[in-house]
Amino acid sequence: MPRMLDVSEDVRAEIGDEEADRLLAGENAPGSYDCTSCRTPGDTDRERTSTVLFVGEETAVLAFAHATCIPSQVVRVAEDQLQGAVRSITREEPQTHMQTQTPRTQLPDAAPGQAILGITSGLVLIAGELLPALVVEPTAPIARPGTTGHGGDDFLPLLIEQGFTPVHDVNQRPGVLSGWSVLLAMGQLHAVLQPGTDGSGSPVAWWQAHQPLQVTEGWRAAANKSHTVLVFAAPVGSIGQQPREDLLREALEKAAAGGRLVAAAMPLTGT
Repeated sequence: MPRMLDVSEDVRAEIGDEEADRLLAGENAPGSYDCTSCRTPGDTDRERTSTVLFVGEETAVLAFAHATCIPSQVVRVAEDQLQGAVRSITREEPQTHMQTQTPRTQLPDAAPGQAILGITSGLVLIAGELLPALVVEPTAPIARPGTTGHGGDDFLPLLIEQGFTPVHDVNQRPGVLSGWSVLLAMGQLHAVLQPGTDGSGSPVAWWQAHQPLQVTEGWRAAANKSHTVLVFAAPVGSIGQQPREDLLREALEKAAAGGRLVAAAMPLTGT
């Protein structure tokens, strides 16, 4: 029996016409599934369903999502991230549930070994609406590429040059930063993506988790509702690892008052 599946041209190009036709005919498509975006049940016999292909260097995983959540698409993911997501699904590694997460990864604008980024996820109240946010803070001052690193901290100037805007009032929603996005894959946080510079148009990871990170149900629901994530950034020592969202908000407001906070809104990519 044919399924109510959407297979985009990009997905078809990756899996081939024969496999795509089998999916549309219902041969290889599941009847029921857990939406890779909102993680609630779906049914390909009763509702439009998107095919979402996660592609790594060596691995590809085909997932399904409500068409009302996300369109059919190909999501490029680093191989280790895709393998980590697969292990999460098959319960090969323990799951953790925390209000904030602080993954660490090498900062592209820093000299090797100079600094790594920490990211905390939380909900921020703006104009009466709880919005999903990520707060980025390096572990050390960031030097401009090509300098010795002894002239101060260029983290905020570098981000402002990329299109981030200074925050003077946390109650004001920042503008959308073109070409940047936040990647959730299979309900977990994977990366913050920025435009590539190789001319291919493909995004590259500005920040990437060492392994896929759990976000709270409330955070994911807010992200799926708005399809946008607010990304705040501050120099080392400005925010800290706050255990509660009210304390995180206070730290953001203090950093903004001191001229030590920038932000941008980024569309949600993938799930």
